[in-house]
Amino acid sequence: MSTTNDTPARNTQVMNRFDLTSRLIAKLKNEEAVIGGIGNTNFDLWAAGHRPQNFYMLGSMGLAFPIALGVALAQPDRRVFALEGDGSLLMQLGSLSTIATLAPKNLTMVVMDNGIYQITGAQPTPGAAVADLVAIAVASGLTNSTWAADEDDFERLIEQSLSAAGPTLIGVRIDDKPGTGTTRRDPVQIRERFMHGMGVREPL
Repeated sequence: MSTTNDTPARNTQVMNRFDLTSRLIAKLKNEEAVIGGIGNTNFDLWAAGHRPQNFYMLGSMGLAFPIALGVALAQPDRRVFALEGDGSLLMQLGSLSTIATLAPKNLTMVVMDNGIYQITGAQPTPGAAVADLVAIAVASGLTNSTWAADEDDFERLIEQSLSAAGPTLIGVRIDDKPGTGTTRRDPVQIRERFMHGMGVREPL
């Protein structure tokens, strides 16, 4: 039996998570929400430019996409970005088909793939050598999913997603450098500042 694979090929350009996060933040002009996954993903988000519309997850591995989905559905006029690591996404693959089914027009997901559980000791993820997360996303119904070929392509895809008519998933291959800085780990303040940034809570 022959099959045709139309999924964009997994790129080989290895990029840097902090650099990509900084490029993303620089493009945000309209109080877009950004949900950062646990560990280095949100360390880099904090260091790239703290904003009240940033939400920094603490200790909830794999929930960046589901939380971002909730924000996107609750505020359909606000563009929402979610930054997640490959290991975390592997814990919540079911969220991809849920997002595809609900199809929020304002959600962009970025998968930072270095093939390891970096924050706990750089153990290889189960799918590091065999799984293509973008292909999994496409098969889950997220047809607007692709690998970024390089930094310029990443910026192009981010800009494209700002006017997309459905959910977008962008896969990026990253190096194993640690995150930049450390998020201030106060869950109450993180929550309250984000709720204020979303316009649903008075500032602290």
